[in-house]
This record gives sequence, C-alpha cells and structure tokens, in this order.
Amino acid sequence: MKQAKVLTDHEFNCLLTAIDKRQFPYRNRAAIMLSHFAGLRVGEIAALRVSDVYAAGKVKDRIFLRSSITKSGEARSIFISDKLRLEMERYASTFTALPPGTTPLLPTRFGKPFTPNTLCQLFGRLYATASIDGATSHSGRRWFITKLAHKGVSPKVIMTLAGHKNLTTTQRYIEVNDDLMRAAVGML
Repeated sequence: MKQAKVLTDHEFNCLLTAIDKRQFPYRNRAAIMLSHFAGLRVGEIAALRVSDVYAAGKVKDRIFLRSSITKSGEARSIFISDKLRLEMERYASTFTALPPGTTPLLPTRFGKPFTPNTLCQLFGRLYATASIDGATSHSGRRWFITKLAHKGVSPKVIMTLAGHKNLTTTQRYIEVNDDLMRAAVGML
C-alpha cells in the first residue's frame, strides 16, 4: 500500500499560502498544524474540543487526548510546540469570546464538529489547492514522525508521541530519501 506523501519544507509553505487564500483560513491552518506539529490522526483532530487546547483563554502546555478519541483506546498527552502554540493563539484570536469547553475545536461552516471523513476530505481539498500530489490526511502525521526521527529523537519518544504500541509501526512512517542516505554514508 502506497504511503501518504511527506511534504518538503517548500510544499508545506505552499500549503499554508494556499490555505490563507481559502475560506476559513485560521481553522484550516489550525487543523493542518495539529496534524504536522502534534502528529495527531485526523479522527483525533476532528474530536478535539475547545477545552482540550485552551484553558482560561490561553493555549495549554499540552493537549490531553481522551481514550475515547484515540485509535488505541488509550489516553495520551501531546506537548504543544512553540510553532503550534502561535498557530492556536492565532486561531483563538478569531473568536469574539472563547467558545464553551465542549464546543468542537474545529467546527464546520455549520458549527457542527467535523467527522473524521469530512476532515479527510477537507485535507484533500487543501492539498489539491496547493497542487501537492500524493498528500493525504496522514501526510502531517508522517511529516511529524519523520522530522523527529531525522532530528535524532529517541525512537521510544517518537513511538510514545505517536501513540503507537510497536516500534515497527513507527518505523514505517519514517521517510527515507537519497539526501539522507548520502549524508549517512558521508559520516563514515
């Protein structure tokens, strides 16, 4: 089975530029950033509530994923990076007042929560708008895991952040390319 494309830095920037030209840019950027900078699955993103990310009007230090929304059925927490924090602050600035905690974090244009399927479709449209072939709703998750691996983060840490039970699952997400292999051999 063909895996979702891992975006290059250039493609990621093109994606953000394309999102900024569409309707609901702040919401859509938040969704993409949760995928790329937190490594969340599309179903986890769709199920997030305002209270999962914000407390007392501020972005929390970590997102707590309830067991009911994770694929494994086990709760986990995701630390929020500085880049993700800035994006979530930007998103919060679009509200006149922060919605109640049980409100979906990323509502559809009708104010309802996205389903995993409708959010997958949105991701597909966003990637298509940016003319990125091969990208899917799983591309951000692969990008997240690949970036961490290439920066030398411990496989156990990556596995835990991704919510995987087996290291072999995590390893399948990591993108390897000619530049990385050339650099590896060059270290000898």
